[in-house]
Amino acid sequence: MLAYFLLLFGLVILLAGGKILVDGASGIALKLGMSAGLIGLTIVAFGTSTPELLVSVNAALKGNSDISIGNVIGSNIANIALVLGVSGMFYPILIKSNHLKFEYLITLLVSLLFFVLSYNEVISTLEGILLFALFIGFNVYLFKTSTNDDPEVVEELELAKNLSWFKSIIYFVGGIIGLYIGSELLVENAVLISREFGVSERIIGVTIIAIGTSLPELITSIIAALSKRTDLALGNILGSNIMNILSIIGLTAIIKPIGVSVEFINSDFLWMLGITIFLFPLMKTKMRISKIEGALLLLSYGAYLFFLL
Repeated sequence: MLAYFLLLFGLVILLAGGKILVDGASGIALKLGMSAGLIGLTIVAFGTSTPELLVSVNAALKGNSDISIGNVIGSNIANIALVLGVSGMFYPILIKSNHLKFEYLITLLVSLLFFVLSYNEVISTLEGILLFALFIGFNVYLFKTSTNDDPEVVEELELAKNLSWFKSIIYFVGGIIGLYIGSELLVENAVLISREFGVSERIIGVTIIAIGTSLPELITSIIAALSKRTDLALGNILGSNIMNILSIIGLTAIIKPIGVSVEFINSDFLWMLGITIFLFPLMKTKMRISKIEGALLLLSYGAYLFFLL
């Protein structure tokens, strides 16, 4: 029972640490004169992926590579099928043309690259460098083509504007400490629970940990749906999936090569690619994801869990 409590407690600390880190880093950046647009493309975008990053790096260093890979694949599946599905059920998600021409295409290509690099059952340091270089290139492109400050980012920075230098630094350092402690508790207790029930670390990674670290995206998307601002939801989700692969897998592999089990190659990767491809006709039809299409995405996630478990 203690392991379940510590796992949940670790998840709460991890998510809180990520939020505090973003606020502190944003406060420092604002005081250094960075624009909201630049902060959104760098600190906020990367900061919201720090829970997944810390979990993946921590798991890889402890020799639990199935959790590292499962965390990213499971999060990407959950982001599309669960988060977009739930959001679409609340309010139709509007699709912009650039979602199809840019974000979706990049998401699909990056997902395919992830699969190809994993096919020999290891993601090496050099392959990690390649992924992280693509991550930097992707962000440079976004910065050069960005013209307006995202209203969601501007809203995100409201708290940071009121932070003093001292508080910004405390938030920043506190966020890093929280992320470390949270990731330690989450990984250690996830491994304990998987051994107790005889469940593989892969299944724990793609379900409990992946869904847990996707909670910020789920909550943000539901709030956007309730506020009828769903035009922001799809771009954020696709951007998150791109970041998960390029930055999290890239950085983790640079620190330590990641082993990829055959089960991922024969099952989870195919589900991730299949659900990503399935999203295209749903977006293309009437340029929105309706409540019915949201329900179809949720059903696809249910099917994935059914065949997984």
